Amino acid sequence: METRRTFLGGLLAAGAATGLAALAAGGQTPDASQERQDRQPLPAENAPEAPLQPIDKRILDENQKEMKKKVEKLFALASELKDEVEKTDSSKVLSLNLVRKAEEIEKLAHDIKNRSKG
Repeated sequence: METRRTFLGGLLAAGAATGLAALAAGGQTPDASQERQDRQPLPAENAPEAPLQPIDKRILDENQKEMKKKVEKLFALASELKDEVEKTDSSKVLSLNLVRKAEEIEKLAHDIKNRSKG
């Protein structure tokens, strides 16, 4: 039954790492910015870019706020799961509540990952 604890601990760590990585990355990969710096700019890239439309900026701000809320929720759920795993003697019985919470964490982490990709 120790493998269940190991699995849930790993799931908790993976979910938290995914959520925090998505928040830290801000939806952009470092490879894209590095690639842009390495190549020669095209003539159109030399022209100043038009500022973002107010609507676009508002949508981006709303998406960022929603992402932060989801990451905070992910952290809270992961902490709750960790506390429950520590309280529960999973060598005898694995609580259905633990499994449901782990599934919810997994779905939330997957949603955060997809949103960060764009």
